[in-house]
Amino acid sequence: MMQWLTELNPIILALLATLFTWGCTAFGAAFVFSTKKANQLVFDNMLAFAGGVMIAASFWSLLSPAIERAEAQSVPAYIPAAVGFLLGGLFLLLVDRILPMINEDLYFKEITNRKAKHRTAMLVFSITMHNIPEGLAVGVAFGALATDFTSSALSGAIALALGIGIQNIPEGTAVSIPLRREGMSTRKSFFYGQFSGMVEPIAAVIGAATVIIIEPLLPYALSFAAGAMIFVVAKEVIPGSQERGSVQLTTMSLMIGFVVMMILDVALG
Repeated sequence: MMQWLTELNPIILALLATLFTWGCTAFGAAFVFSTKKANQLVFDNMLAFAGGVMIAASFWSLLSPAIERAEAQSVPAYIPAAVGFLLGGLFLLLVDRILPMINEDLYFKEITNRKAKHRTAMLVFSITMHNIPEGLAVGVAFGALATDFTSSALSGAIALALGIGIQNIPEGTAVSIPLRREGMSTRKSFFYGQFSGMVEPIAAVIGAATVIIIEPLLPYALSFAAGAMIFVVAKEVIPGSQERGSVQLTTMSLMIGFVVMMILDVALG
């Protein structure tokens, strides 16, 4: 299997990886067909576990390789890492400022309650927009293989995609179930739930192609993806996993996720 993967173009690998993460989103959204409710404790812990995976991946799969590659450039290695990391967070701050400008009446006509319509619209578009940097992160990780195709780098990129995929399952459910609860049809609820993950393959291909074409940007791009992921974890994943009160359990789930990703990266590296 690994031999077959090493023969593929990094852009194709990025596309395949994010088709998997999109599929995870669709799998989570598909729960709308069986119930209007979800086992929140299970999904909270899945979300926290994925958050731990993403934190570990942000360092071992993105920031650490960025610093290593920056050492070959004329500037101090910490500059691309610091600049790219902060730009990733600033990008999502800008996204948060843009989201309130969306007209929910255009997309959610079936929901008559104004507050519910606004709440679900913000949920759909915020998760969709926050999936863009996740797709970029996967794309950049696989795009980096064009200049350093090692088994450890490939394993790190795969583990990153796996962590994001796990995180996408409760995200898909978090979109489709509320929409169904507010009166939208089951099929439309599923469509919007899986749609939130559709942007990841597009972003991944763009990210992979960009770092392959403009190789000097790779340290900045890797750090940008790490900063964006940490922003998502700090602002969305951790608070989202703990908002129903299971703080201690979800904290341990996050730590377990971190350790699992750390072991994968260090052992395979």
